[in-house]
Order: sequence, then structure tokens, then C-alpha cells
Amino acid sequence: MFTGLVECLGRVRQLARSGGSALLVLERPGFGGELALGDSLAVNGACLTVTKITHNEVCVEVSSETLARTNLGLLHGGEQVNLERALSLGGRLGGHLVTGHVDGQGRLLAKVDQGEFSRLEFEAPRALLELVVEKGSIAVDGVSLTVNSVDERGFSVMVIPHTLASTTLGCQNGARVVNLETDLIGKYVKKLLGGAGPRDERLLGLLESEFGGRR
Repeated sequence: MFTGLVECLGRVRQLARSGGSALLVLERPGFGGELALGDSLAVNGACLTVTKITHNEVCVEVSSETLARTNLGLLHGGEQVNLERALSLGGRLGGHLVTGHVDGQGRLLAKVDQGEFSRLEFEAPRALLELVVEKGSIAVDGVSLTVNSVDERGFSVMVIPHTLASTTLGCQNGARVVNLETDLIGKYVKKLLGGAGPRDERLLGLLESEFGGRR
């Protein structure tokens, strides 16, 4: 589990493909001394497993499923990525609950600077947008952000100067592909309420009773 608060920017040394999977080699980050083999590391929001550590490199395995769902297959040597270690039990949850299991990809449509802040507008698949709500949370390349607005095509977020400076969002350009993970709780709510079976109607009845009859 992650928080979506990026710890540092990492740098790719190599993406070595083998069959349908790949080995991603990263320059060892500042917290590399605290990593151990088998640890989880979020790279651009995708939860990966550390398989090798040297004095100057960290290696993680990327499965075919992850390559298909994320932008990791587009990485090249020298490119920066967002890095976050798994949340430790008892740690502060400053962002929101992020699993590191990317739902799909989106695309940056526009970056509008508003003083020191920036409004980023993203295009996203309709299936993902069904789980995106105004003032809710979403992870973009592993960065926890608050949704500013949402419509049938995509959504927008406002990004503060600190986030622009400490993540890859500060160097985003138009048409860039990003990893998206929607809110975990929203997924379960949709699963429970989806469809029109009797079980769903009973659940809706309970919700109406609990929240004053409003759906």
C-alpha cells in the first residue's frame, strides 16, 4: 500500500526486455540503503518488486501485464520516474490509499500555468472516469492528486509548486502518457452497487435508510 506522496525522483538506466516481460534498472535513490530484496517500490505509480540491489543500482521486474497497463514500457535511459516505498504500518497517510495496481493509461491534454500553480487536464478512458469524482482522489503516475473537475472526456487537477518541483508532473508536456489509479473505495462501491439484482436493491435500501433516503 502507498500514499501517493512521491519520495524522490529516480532515473532510469535501462529497460531490458526479455520475452513479454522486462527488467527495469534504476539509479539507486537516496533511500536505497533502506531497501531490501523483495521490497515493494512504486515506479510511476506501479507497484514493483525489488529483485537486485548494488551500490549504485536498483533492479525491479516488470511483468507483461504491467507493461500492457502502464507507461513503463515507454521508458528509456535517462528518463526520470516517481518513486515511493510502501507505506509502513503506523506511518502518516498524507495522500490517499494507493495500491500501486494501475487501472489504465491517460493522456495529458493541456498544462495551464496559473501563477506558481498549474492546472493539468487529462484525457482518460470512460470506464475509469466512472470512478472519478470531483474533489475525490486519483493517482497520476503515482502522485496523489485531488480532482478539480471531471466530464465525459477527462478530468483536471491543480498542482502546487512543491509537487511540480518534486515529481515528473513539473516536466509534463502535451500528449504524454500517464498511469492512472482510481480511488480504491470507489471501486468496491461500484462493484457492490453495479447491476440491478435483488442484492443490490437491498444494499441501496440500506444506504437510503442510513443517509436519509438520498441516492
